[in-house]
Amino acid sequence: MSSLVKGIRRGMALVPLAAFGALGASAQEASEVSAYVDSSYLFLIGGLIVMFMAAGFCMLEAGLVRKKNAAMQSMKNVALFSVAGIMFWLVGYNMAYPGATIAGGWFGIPNFIWTPADDLGTGYASASDWFFQMVFVATAASIVSGTVAERVKLWPFLIFTAFLTAFIYPIVASWEWGGGALDSQFAFSDFAGSTLVHSTGGWAALVGAIIIGPRVGKFVNGEVHPMPGSNIPLAALGTFILWFGWFGFNGASQLAAGTFDDINAVAMIFANTNMAACGGVLAAMILTAILYKGKVDATMAFNGAIGGLVSITAEPLMPSMGLSILIGAIGGVLVVLTVPLLDKLKIDDVVGAIPAHLVCGIWGTMIVPLSHGGGFGIDTTDAATPSYLGQFIGVLACGIFVSIASAIVWMALKVTLGVRPSEEEELAGMDKSEVGLEAYPEFG
Repeated sequence: MSSLVKGIRRGMALVPLAAFGALGASAQEASEVSAYVDSSYLFLIGGLIVMFMAAGFCMLEAGLVRKKNAAMQSMKNVALFSVAGIMFWLVGYNMAYPGATIAGGWFGIPNFIWTPADDLGTGYASASDWFFQMVFVATAASIVSGTVAERVKLWPFLIFTAFLTAFIYPIVASWEWGGGALDSQFAFSDFAGSTLVHSTGGWAALVGAIIIGPRVGKFVNGEVHPMPGSNIPLAALGTFILWFGWFGFNGASQLAAGTFDDINAVAMIFANTNMAACGGVLAAMILTAILYKGKVDATMAFNGAIGGLVSITAEPLMPSMGLSILIGAIGGVLVVLTVPLLDKLKIDDVVGAIPAHLVCGIWGTMIVPLSHGGGFGIDTTDAATPSYLGQFIGVLACGIFVSIASAIVWMALKVTLGVRPSEEEELAGMDKSEVGLEAYPEFG
């Protein structure tokens, strides 16, 4: 009987320990679920905000084209977002995040048609990540839309968009975000896509502008003929929407929000992103006032904001707020200096997307090591420390691949379907020839 009593006593003594252990396991699981929910919400809310950038691009472009092309430009932006969503589902996502790679990590082998696979261990809902990544690829396509506006036919443009969003952009993204060559072999870093998103769109836009050619009447007898936009207030609205959207673009690229450090990082990214845009606007305004006898070009100020935002996108967390202002300000200066350079080269960029997205994307990527204390080699022993050489290799690889791939697609479209309307149709406006209605019929 004595041994029985002792056994009962020992068993009862273990009950609180077992209960405590169960509570501890339950608390740990609850913490994991909470972090899972928080990070999924970050993706979803960030994705919604980035999706609103599509409206920003639409308003900016509709304001900066002439009134005879505003309906066409609006429809292109709605259509390209739709194409991007379907192509990223069919091919793009699994190309950007492949299960296996070939050619030393430069090309992925995708499984066609993305399907969700939720697991608490991933830290977020898989569809939330798909949605967040999808709106990024739509941003790259929107960059091309603005550059080649007013002289490209609708269906050839959408076919190019399909190739860009299914293959070209996802391949570049896979090099860093999908564990490909830049991530595994070089000290390269691009936090939210100054190169992977913005320069990709910028290179595709540049090649398209060269192959398609300038608008009729833009360059005549060695002179540049300005073609002012139809609605500057609308372009200003588009700029503010893009500025707003960038908080989701950069902030949600932290990819987690379930811990003290992660949510503080998101907050810091918001602050630095805003400061870079402020620096870009003011630098562009001051420089245009100096260069153009006191006149401040509103479109330069708008693109100064975008240039500053693109510049900080490669690393919006590590810089101080003061350095963020400087990085954005240099982006604004680069925008002002690049616009007349393109005119001299007879490259017609309707909305200034090449200076803001391509040039500032390169600048933002190359300056990343400054805030990391990085050097000039390609040593990958410290993956968190990018080098200037590693950044340059990433910029160069993106430029070469996107330019060649884009040239192949643009040229194939040019010799088959044709990419330009007739001169008569272009002069009459794309609203009439491609859309069948005018954006501002009362002003026709």
